[in-house]
Amino acid sequence: MEMHQVRYFLAVARLLHFTRAAEECNVTQPSLTRAIKQLEAELGGDLFRRERPAAQLTELGQRMQPLLKQCYEAAVGARTLASSFKSGELGTLRIALADSIDLALLLPLLDQLQRQFNKLELRLLRGSSRTIADHLKNGEAELGIASEIDETWDRLDVWPLFTEDFALVTSERHRLGAQDRIGIDELGGEAFLSRCYCEHSDRLRTLMRDRGIDLDRSHDIHSERDLIALVEAGVGIGVVPQTTALPPTLHRASVDGLDARRTVHLYGVAGRERTAVASAVMRMLRGRNWREWLDREADA
Repeated sequence: MEMHQVRYFLAVARLLHFTRAAEECNVTQPSLTRAIKQLEAELGGDLFRRERPAAQLTELGQRMQPLLKQCYEAAVGARTLASSFKSGELGTLRIALADSIDLALLLPLLDQLQRQFNKLELRLLRGSSRTIADHLKNGEAELGIASEIDETWDRLDVWPLFTEDFALVTSERHRLGAQDRIGIDELGGEAFLSRCYCEHSDRLRTLMRDRGIDLDRSHDIHSERDLIALVEAGVGIGVVPQTTALPPTLHRASVDGLDARRTVHLYGVAGRERTAVASAVMRMLRGRNWREWLDREADA
């Protein structure tokens, strides 16, 4: 079965006239009639009763019409989709972000991509650093962003983007909520919200215990949104990266003696062909002035 045969059949079924259908399809009537006869031979029966002045659908034709229409529309849709990808009008970005990475990091890039590609489809995946590696391995994501991925896969490409400090976050009502710099000894007795989804969680716990901070009153938190809500409610305080977006009800302060920072990396798969969107995102991420962005985030 050829798609032009289906197109000719649908035209005759709609117009109920072979001559007008041939004109609409821009073919001669003998060519259209021959194509439909070939289709009838494949389907094993007449699709039309050739009556004058109008043609009529047979019972087989009536039953085949919705099926062939669906088939033709699917084929046209597939062809249009392929053409859009080839021309760059349509792009799909499949990217995985570690749970500890704030989406604000990507938002300016998405604005540029929407201007560059007429139709942009985004598939955003979340998970632990191990999950990010799995998404890259199995092809669910073309790119990944995480602080550290504990993975020795030799096809994993890694590009450092920026290094940022960690800071203390409290509610403005907290006793430390008005200070921009806090001594680490002032944190004794506080209830800490531990970011279990962060690759540096254990390292931060060890660092704070080494500085004499009691973590017996700590709470294990598994999402940034929950941590922010609990800090706002006065349940505890937390240590977050500089790029974590905070509402105006919370206060960020540096901690003297807490020498903690992380480097955020872009990950890809070596030797795997990338889409035009993924290639554009790589160029944007690697070419961005991250120092300027970090300074702006710190002043916000």
